Amino acid sequence: MRKLIGLIAACLVLSAGAAVADEVGKVGVDWVGNDIMIDAIKDPKVDGVTCHVAYFDRSIIDRLHKGNWFEDPSDSSISCRQTGPITIGDIDMSEAGEEVFKQGLSLIWKKQVVNRIYDRKNETLIYLSHSRQVQNGSAKMSVTTVPLYGQNVVWTKGKPQ
Repeated sequence: MRKLIGLIAACLVLSAGAAVADEVGKVGVDWVGNDIMIDAIKDPKVDGVTCHVAYFDRSIIDRLHKGNWFEDPSDSSISCRQTGPITIGDIDMSEAGEEVFKQGLSLIWKKQVVNRIYDRKNETLIYLSHSRQVQNGSAKMSVTTVPLYGQNVVWTKGKPQ
């Protein structure tokens, strides 16, 4: 089931031009097969930044036992770091920033999303991992930052003032 959801999510992500996740870790957490997955995500508009997102992947046994077959929990954790020379392309400078990555947490309605926001005053990239739902949005989120102050950053469209 997770593979099907992952395949659908990957198709949607590729068609939207957003980042693609690369699974780099999988930790079993109990005897029924529930796992914590860890994905590496490279920001498609900021070279030299990699985010690692951890999220819960429910097993078939857990789905059968607890019901709610087509949905994973909204919990996630994110950590982003400089992993090479930073080159920033044409990024959204608005207060809401822009979506860098998304994947399905349910068959249709629930998505795990990573947004990038540029904090101009503090010269910092902020990455926010959260879930988006049609209704009953979740307050579960995780945030991380990549400071640009003092770094040799290349801005392809010129540094914003």
